Amino acid sequence: MDLEPETKTFLAGFAIPQLYINIALANKKMYINHTMPMPVDVETLLNKQKIESERVEFKKGWNPTSIYHSICAFANDFDNLGGGYILVGVEQNDKGVAKRPVYGVKDEEIDHILKDMVGFNNKFDPYYLPRTSVEFVDGKNVLAIWVPSGVNRPYAIPTDVTVKGKCEKSYYIRSGTSSIVAKGEALDQLRDMANRIPFDERPNPSIALSDISMILLRDYLAKVNSKLEQDLFKQPLEQTLEQMDLMAGPIENRMLKNVAAMMFCEHPEKFFKYAQTDIVIFPEGRVNGPDNFSETTIYGSVPQQVKGALTYLKNTLIREYVVKQKDVPESLRFFNYPIQALEEAIVNALYHRDYQQYEPVEISVEPEGIHILSFPGPNRTIPESAIEAGDKLISRRYRNRRLGDFLKELELTEGRSTGIPTIQRELKNNGSPRAVIETNEERDFINVFIPVHEGCGDIVLLNGQENVTKNVTKNVTKKSEARQSRILAFLCENPQITVAQMAQEIGVTTRTIKRDTEFLMKNGKLARDGGYRNGRWIVLKNGRN
Repeated sequence: MDLEPETKTFLAGFAIPQLYINIALANKKMYINHTMPMPVDVETLLNKQKIESERVEFKKGWNPTSIYHSICAFANDFDNLGGGYILVGVEQNDKGVAKRPVYGVKDEEIDHILKDMVGFNNKFDPYYLPRTSVEFVDGKNVLAIWVPSGVNRPYAIPTDVTVKGKCEKSYYIRSGTSSIVAKGEALDQLRDMANRIPFDERPNPSIALSDISMILLRDYLAKVNSKLEQDLFKQPLEQTLEQMDLMAGPIENRMLKNVAAMMFCEHPEKFFKYAQTDIVIFPEGRVNGPDNFSETTIYGSVPQQVKGALTYLKNTLIREYVVKQKDVPESLRFFNYPIQALEEAIVNALYHRDYQQYEPVEISVEPEGIHILSFPGPNRTIPESAIEAGDKLISRRYRNRRLGDFLKELELTEGRSTGIPTIQRELKNNGSPRAVIETNEERDFINVFIPVHEGCGDIVLLNGQENVTKNVTKNVTKKSEARQSRILAFLCENPQITVAQMAQEIGVTTRTIKRDTEFLMKNGKLARDGGYRNGRWIVLKNGRN
């Protein structure tokens, strides 16, 4: 069967094996009006869940020039966010929220748009092919355009794609939720990024289709509610991987990308040496008892390593303590380590590590806390002051940006630059001290230290040990009394000191200070004159000032 020239160009743009082109020849209308399921559910995009809002754009109608500016910007992926999505047939309100029910696109318009896109795609310099999918939402059609980061960036597109003949071309990038022309320094940086393809997006000739676990792949597609799950066992595996943008290279030599092995291979260490997580427990500490330790190694895909490490720590180490306070009816409830903080730290280590370095992620458990060590450290775009503050590390260069997308879709991480704030928030809610981030001048490593809750002793207390609660209760009481004595001393010297200032001086959370001051007030050792903003503390002895 012969095809029109534009149809051949359309099919060739997918760079899929001849087998699938033959299928299309048998029913070419299926591919002209093709639906290529996306790796994420359309409702996720409409609600802007899991995917950052700046990576999703709503268009009420088909405006090719504006839409292709955004396609170009997403393909250039200036901030290394992983491309983006455009939903045609969706109107948004003033706050950028999709209006429901959706506006929709008529059937005859879908055919017209897809045919037009064949020509518009050819106007990219170099050539670029976005993925399209027709989704049925609220009883209407929505054209979803998936724009993965391009491997041949930077891309330029005519300022008006509807003009026939030669037209001036520009490079577009995203600025927040808008697509703008890259100029000056931004254009220089965009061009400089051409040779910096993140490691996880690079094709790897050593990875074979037989290395991909259908179980892991199906599990992922089911968790993210992708329509690709329905066709996984109905079509060749290679076709599914193409649709997920996990293959690269010329049509005669298609290769799997590194991220495919990171996510869907049972033994990624075959391709990335020491792609594993080592857990070492020193009950007495690495210094005091270097010969007294237990060790285990977690293998598998990145999600398997995250799950395996957390399961091991939960079963071995993590426990909740309920400590009764003297003369106070309420008991203290806390964990030695909040599991959410550990999960975020482990995910970050596996996400940001360099898989070309022969170094595992190492989790060391000692009496004072847990060290999560990975190689290398934060890149140079993150200033030292931000690392020392330990609040938020914002980077514009990601070693494994696509891996981050997968982890976010699985809800294993909240999003880019949110890891450290999440860890600090969970520690604060648990009443634990803040995490500390360590590296060196060369940024050879990054060590995230998660401190144990202050009431959990001088040795590592493993699950199953006897008299743990009794020892912890004694330890908590002793430390609480010492801390409360320091608080009273501070308040004698400075009756107007704030809770936040006391927490900083003593080195604990504001929650701990509030709990201690409430305890002292209930026991007649402390009083408050006026409100917390303009009042003052009064230290009492035998009920008097």
